[in-house]
Amino acid sequence: MSGLIVMKFGGTSVADAERIKRAARRIVDKRELGNRVVAVLSARGKTTDELIAMAEEVSDAPDPREMDMLLSTGERISCALCAMAINDLGHRAISLTGSQAGIVTDESHTKARIIDVRADRIKAALEENNVVLVAGFQGVSGTARNVTTLGRGGSDTTAVAVAAALGAEVCEIYTDVSGVYTADPRIVPDARKLATVSFEEMLEMAASGAGVLQLRSVEYARNHGVRIHCRSSFEEAPGTVVVAEGETMEQPLITAVTHSTSEARVTLIGVPDEPGAAARIFAALADVSINVDMIVQNEPSSAGGKAEISFTVPREDLRAARAALEPLTGDAFVELHTYEQMGKVSIIGAGMRSHPGVAAKVFDVLAQEGVNIDMISTSPIKISCVIDRDRVAQAVQLLHSAFELSGPGTVAEEKPFKARQTL
Repeated sequence: MSGLIVMKFGGTSVADAERIKRAARRIVDKRELGNRVVAVLSARGKTTDELIAMAEEVSDAPDPREMDMLLSTGERISCALCAMAINDLGHRAISLTGSQAGIVTDESHTKARIIDVRADRIKAALEENNVVLVAGFQGVSGTARNVTTLGRGGSDTTAVAVAAALGAEVCEIYTDVSGVYTADPRIVPDARKLATVSFEEMLEMAASGAGVLQLRSVEYARNHGVRIHCRSSFEEAPGTVVVAEGETMEQPLITAVTHSTSEARVTLIGVPDEPGAAARIFAALADVSINVDMIVQNEPSSAGGKAEISFTVPREDLRAARAALEPLTGDAFVELHTYEQMGKVSIIGAGMRSHPGVAAKVFDVLAQEGVNIDMISTSPIKISCVIDRDRVAQAVQLLHSAFELSGPGTVAEEKPFKARQTL
């Protein structure tokens, strides 16, 4: 479809009545320029957190299927309210649930993955000159026909998937920040907004803690050739465009410093030194949809020739990880230890491929300030270090300064805003 734009509004962009009206106005402005418009909305403000709290008030371990039924209501409320506001502005709008919009997922609950978008109903509504509002973060499972949700940030993935299915010109992600920055502006006030960033770099940023775009949405966009424009809900200025690797004008040595303060480390002692031992451990985690980040294995002589494996998982998944692994005690390992107060700092840049010495500089900068590195992970364009959670902000500031990432277009030159974690 030509002249088709998909717009996505995050939770802070629709947090109250005035912001919903502002989002409606921006959608109508696009429509009045002659575009056909599909908008994907998140739940309002803290609605999802409030719904989770409601579930925990009545159950210590809420049933995953019923959690999805509950959590999916937040985005539906946003869409219905925004449709009302658009109708009041003189344009026809129709709101659709994820199921009605044809978002088909796998059978997982709370962390489902989109497997297909059957967008016939969206297309029919567009042909009738409607603005179409799609509830983000949710879909329907292909076999059991249950309501499913896509996990935190899932509305980004909904928007990109819809854009891919419709052949949209661009997927505009509207949020409470002005784009993608060289670091989290709350930690580094002179962080600089990036005009463009490659999919490759954005994938590494999202995987390393950048909250401005959800990892799976970037992955989906790259695989389906969807152009993403990340921009502010509260101003008209251009944001950051995520483009294919060949479209970037240059490859700076370091593009950004990212961080996460939601890491937990699991250490398994006494893992048998034999084929298949690690496979049993990580298969148990995969079976409960837990993503493992860094993995380090060694074979201390004190363990009697047996291995020791440490890895990191999101802190919110730690309880589920323990539950999945404890039945393997005595078979796949001898002891299980967990550490919750971990954080991660990463540097990302496509230019690292051709510049030796970057790792040495990272380690030297952190060592000079006494920041101990617990685990290290690398890729051709990323170096990540797991450190104590309370040293993360300092490490971000040190590395951002050491690699001279400040410059024109810093957040200090723009309008003040309350940022969620961006980078």
